[in-house]
Amino acid sequence: MANNEILQPEDYVEPRCLLCETPYGVEEPIKAIPQQRIIDKMNDYMSRRDYAGAERHLLYWLEEAKLGRDQRGELLIRNEMIGHYRKTGERDKAFDSVDEALRLVDALKMQQTVSAGTTYTNAATACNAFGENERALALFEKAKAVYEAIPRTAPELLGGLYNNMALTCVALGRFAEAYALYDKATAEMAKVPGGVLEQAITCLNVANAIEAEQGLEAGESRIFELLDQAYDLLDDSSAPRDGYYAFVCEKCAPTFSYYGYFAAANELNERAKQIYERA
Repeated sequence: MANNEILQPEDYVEPRCLLCETPYGVEEPIKAIPQQRIIDKMNDYMSRRDYAGAERHLLYWLEEAKLGRDQRGELLIRNEMIGHYRKTGERDKAFDSVDEALRLVDALKMQQTVSAGTTYTNAATACNAFGENERALALFEKAKAVYEAIPRTAPELLGGLYNNMALTCVALGRFAEAYALYDKATAEMAKVPGGVLEQAITCLNVANAIEAEQGLEAGESRIFELLDQAYDLLDDSSAPRDGYYAFVCEKCAPTFSYYGYFAAANELNERAKQIYERA
């Protein structure tokens, strides 16, 4: 074959796009976003209660994930967004993130993975926070089926699932199911180093469930036992005094105040304030 008959690259490779420098018709390789670095930075924002900064951070990396065709990275960001918008009370943004996260789980064919269970749990927790309890329970059931079918599921994931699922059961008046789930949550979090914070939250949740079912007067004795137990757990030295500890203290303080434990509530708020001031 003569040299002028040999195919050259310009004979079969399409011209490159001037913007992306990729030949037309050739799919770009996936450019993965740095997931751990993103999570670490997100934790930093939350430790300082910089919610505006956290949103900017997530929106930036969402676009990077899309541009890089990194659907797994996008799923991570969508999950973080669900939690963020739940905390800031932005219903529409939270549900947009829920819908996109669930779409990505299906698109990636990850329905039977731990990541899917986590996504279902996050989505369900947001639904519960905004009063969509029937939808929340259906998603929690999906998460439960996935997590319990995978032997390597971390106990903190199971504990979080059981605790949040129980809240939805209480909202629907399904108290027996809720108490059973709270028992499971406590047992799982007992396996986790520093899991005392989640155990404290569970104690307070059980106290609220007892009041909802029996009334304050009938359940008073058991409620106060649970409050004392929760405070002891929050006082446990095994829990790092970090941004998450501050968040939990702030989350628990109103429940102590509601039941008349004003000194405990003030102490927890003061601990949170000192941590945020140091950040």
